[in-house]
Amino acid sequence: MVKTSTRKKLTLEEFLALPEGDVNYEFVDSYAVPKVSPKFFHSTLQLTLGLLLRTWCQGKGRIGSEWAIILKRQGQDWAPVPDLTYISYKRLPKVWKRNEACPVPPELVIEIISSDQTIKEFEDKARDYFHAGVSRVWIVDPEAITIKVFVSVEDTQVYTDNMPIVDTLLPGLELTVRQVFEEAELL
Repeated sequence: MVKTSTRKKLTLEEFLALPEGDVNYEFVDSYAVPKVSPKFFHSTLQLTLGLLLRTWCQGKGRIGSEWAIILKRQGQDWAPVPDLTYISYKRLPKVWKRNEACPVPPELVIEIISSDQTIKEFEDKARDYFHAGVSRVWIVDPEAITIKVFVSVEDTQVYTDNMPIVDTLLPGLELTVRQVFEEAELL
């Protein structure tokens, strides 16, 4: 997944101090690595899932879009920027209001595959998320019209069409792939 990056090694603090710009970066192996520029399917799915999750999580937690998370990967600082993040108020209290990276692992990260990325890249990234303390990972594949849910590194389920995505970690949330893709006007 690492395509190009800054040429200079950075510390996590230097990465987090980089100015905001038109390109989003993730912090991987001490380098600022640019994220893929999203196309229409990616963008509309991210917006749709964000709105659906925001409605569900009122009073329970917060949804972040393109919000960096401070984690560890293979013993090194790592700051991925998932497409969407859900973190409960239990993990990050409602009173926390800072304009900075998420300081703790969230319950859920959602990654949406862009046309020049592969499911394998995201399966590897899902393993890294779990080792860093993230509880669930969803990988949305716009071409296959699926959502692959990782409950753990070994326990995954690919959801299609009207199969309900239900999870005890996310009580009261019930979505289907068809619902998400129809609301995104992709079906």
